[in-house]
Amino acid sequence: MNIIFVLIPLSVILMVLAIGFFFWAVKNDQFDDLDTPALDVLDDDDEKERRSDG
Repeated sequence: MNIIFVLIPLSVILMVLAIGFFFWAVKNDQFDDLDTPALDVLDDDDEKERRSDG
């Protein structure tokens, strides 16, 4: 029974931290463009070099 007095406040603290980090990420535009970084992996490196050269 005593462990509940430890686990409940601990879980509330972790939930508050997770919500805080989520709002921080939204505020700092971490979720603005989710598709482009995933597609950049598939792009060919030679094509990027050609675009930057000329």
